[in-house]
Amino acid sequence: MKCGSMDWDAAVTWTANGTDIDESHLNGSYLILKNVDLTQSGQYSCYEGSSWHLKYQTYLRVGTPPKEPVLMCRSNNYPKGFYCSWHLPTPTYIPNTFNISVIHGTKEMVCEKDAFPKNRCHIRYLQLFSTVKYKVTLTVTNPLGKSSTTVTFDEFAIVKPDPPESVVAKPVPNNPRRLEVSWQNPSSWPDPESFPLKFFLRYRPLILDQWQHVELSDGTSHTITDAYAGKEYIIQVAAKDNDIGTWSDWSVAVHATPWTEEPKHLTTEAQITETTSASSSSFMPPPTTKICDKGAVVGSGAVAVCWTAGLVLAAYGVLFIYADFLRGQETTRTSKAFA
Repeated sequence: MKCGSMDWDAAVTWTANGTDIDESHLNGSYLILKNVDLTQSGQYSCYEGSSWHLKYQTYLRVGTPPKEPVLMCRSNNYPKGFYCSWHLPTPTYIPNTFNISVIHGTKEMVCEKDAFPKNRCHIRYLQLFSTVKYKVTLTVTNPLGKSSTTVTFDEFAIVKPDPPESVVAKPVPNNPRRLEVSWQNPSSWPDPESFPLKFFLRYRPLILDQWQHVELSDGTSHTITDAYAGKEYIIQVAAKDNDIGTWSDWSVAVHATPWTEEPKHLTTEAQITETTSASSSSFMPPPTTKICDKGAVVGSGAVAVCWTAGLVLAAYGVLFIYADFLRGQETTRTSKAFA
């Protein structure tokens, strides 16, 4: 880089982002950068001798020439049209310009660029069921170079619907091996009546890696009849035009587990007896309650003793002792009288 209008042998000082550059990078007053990499991007300034008058300033942007771009065209809204999108395999770190041309036979078609994303444009079909191939060329240019790529295809080859939407899987009551799966056509598919879709269902239990597949020619629901009872399943659906194109990507995965019977609480006869006994033993009669009947049995073969019978025996015992006491008193008086 030349220091403005300064002579080659003038005394100058160069800075990069405010930091002085070593004189080993100078050739006279010229700044020479070798083996430039991305870290050397920034603002470069040149000052005159010891006066430090600014003589030149520029902003250096380090980048690379573009490599061959990646171009893809697809129709997800057949028969309305198709779109093309592109990207670079590696960044250039400097601005790039993209130009795209679409030719059908000898006629050039307009590719309307989207506001977002910026690397995509749409083309409307001018003629359906054409056997003439489409030719799309993309050229990318930046200040360091340019590169281009071309794709050629038939109208039918690029038809690829978006994945089915609103996929739902749920258990079937009283059926431990069934799952009911339903979905909707992709909203981007404009005319499913005239251009019907067929579907591809895949499912597997989480405990296994191998998928099971079912292809369905019509309808937007299916009942899985061979699920493992009580095992959680992962389920996805893809779509394709009945006659042309390729399969869509898989839908967002959904999870479901087949119906399982609620466990029942069983009560045995022994448990009933135990519960009744425990309930009876917890009852404590008040002290004034008679707790023994004539037929009650305590222990093995023993005769029950009631409180009422115990009281009678106690009364007889007191009378016997009292009678014995009276006899003793009578004997004493008789002896004294005799004496």
